[in-house]
Amino acid sequence: MTYLTAAIAVHSLEQALGAAVRAAELGADLVEYRIDTFTDDPNDVTELVQRSALPCIITCRPTWEGGAYDGDEQTRLSLLEHAGVGARKPAYIDLELAAFEKSANLRQKISLVVDDPDRPRQSDTGLILSSHDFEQRPADLLRKVKDMAEAPLCRVIKVAWQARSLRDNLEAFELIGQQVKPTIALCMGECGLASRVLAKKFGALLTFASIDGDTGTAPGQPTLGEIKKLYRWDSLNADTRVFGVIGYPVGHSMSPPVHNAGFDAAEVNGVYLPMPIPTEYEHFKATVATWLATPELHFGGASVTIPHKENLLRFVREEGGAGSEVEALAERIGAANTLQVREDGSLYACNTDYAAALDAVCDGLKIQRDGLAGKQVAVIGAGGAARAVVAGFAHYGATVTVYNRTVDRAIELAEQFGETAAKLDDLASSNADVYINCTPIGMHPDVEASPLDISNQQSAIRNHLGPGVVVFDTIYNPIQTKLLREAAAAGCETIPGTEMFVRQGAAQFKLWTGKDAPLEVFRDVLAGHLKSS
Repeated sequence: MTYLTAAIAVHSLEQALGAAVRAAELGADLVEYRIDTFTDDPNDVTELVQRSALPCIITCRPTWEGGAYDGDEQTRLSLLEHAGVGARKPAYIDLELAAFEKSANLRQKISLVVDDPDRPRQSDTGLILSSHDFEQRPADLLRKVKDMAEAPLCRVIKVAWQARSLRDNLEAFELIGQQVKPTIALCMGECGLASRVLAKKFGALLTFASIDGDTGTAPGQPTLGEIKKLYRWDSLNADTRVFGVIGYPVGHSMSPPVHNAGFDAAEVNGVYLPMPIPTEYEHFKATVATWLATPELHFGGASVTIPHKENLLRFVREEGGAGSEVEALAERIGAANTLQVREDGSLYACNTDYAAALDAVCDGLKIQRDGLAGKQVAVIGAGGAARAVVAGFAHYGATVTVYNRTVDRAIELAEQFGETAAKLDDLASSNADVYINCTPIGMHPDVEASPLDISNQQSAIRNHLGPGVVVFDTIYNPIQTKLLREAAAAGCETIPGTEMFVRQGAAQFKLWTGKDAPLEVFRDVLAGHLKSS
């Protein structure tokens, strides 16, 4: 069993005890009391253990190991000793390897408090020997692990270090699997989330989470609510397949809550994580290759966003191996947003953005894709989103005009797909069946902006908009942009950007799981997160 452990920085007895009650309500199995700045009275520590709502770990971390305790070692040792004085014992005491190796006196005294092989049945309290590096992976990491493993008094090995990249997580998983003693191996920081969430998958003794976002005791700790609900803690096991969203930055992506809720609803044994990878292709190549080369991870694929959509194409072409392929239209677009790892290990890269836009518009027009032939489509913008949209609609025979403030960019994009371009001012006199905004105009916080001047009574566009015309905004924050509100008031069929987000994610879900995505779950979760953001 991997214990979900709530980390509690102790400021007062009642605060800590109340936090432990809350941790139990949120589903924690253990609490770690960090008594670094709690008290100089050892009796307070004894009472803390006796009254705890959950089994506990007692830790007094000195400043030289990243904690907040700056007193003398004798006082610290006395606090740790008194944790085991009462009738109820802590489950574990955490002590730094460096302190343990430095002082024979400390080793002798701590042996009286914890389970000691030379003193059978003296105590049920286990000793966690730990090492932390808040800056990097320590060069002597493996030596430290070996020393902990060989210390007779050590029941649990714990190492934590600042992750340099997602690849550090794989070493943490390897350390957990190799040890003869229960092990905690955690990577700190944004890149270390996988080591915390997947600790259960790889059989770590425990993982840490904070009670809320303001009470964490180490960089990168998720909250109990996040790890239990968002990352599906109760459903994780050794066979859980791992997916994610690759980008940089990626911390605020809406994809993890949407896909993880989908896994719940469809009863898929999977978990979906943010996967930050720096911009350069070499980072992408090294990270994805090592994740693919770790069979125990069961890495099934990823959503891929800025700045890696081009890197995904290159990776699959150059590194995919036999049977791997790139979707033809994604190749033509020059960008892919989806990586699928097939059952035979081959890779498939495709673009679900254009398909999502096509299907959303076709539903609005109440036609099939082949009914797009001859439809007049105005695409506003000439960036990455516009490129996917233009490619998709041109492929199905629509007549596309690209409008952009910098007309040279519009011409360059349109000509690649055999379409036409115009300057943004020409939108007012356009006569399209479908208008698609692929610019950030109207995105939060500039919510009163719009690429179409519909509210202007003198605008020629007002005479054209009405029933039968579809207006689609790829922006999804806010859900109802000014463009969509005014188009709806004019009688147009409107499509919010959330619909494109949901549909492109649904296509990915189908590729990865073989199951239809629960679209209403996707929509509800996305709407809920947008309202709370």
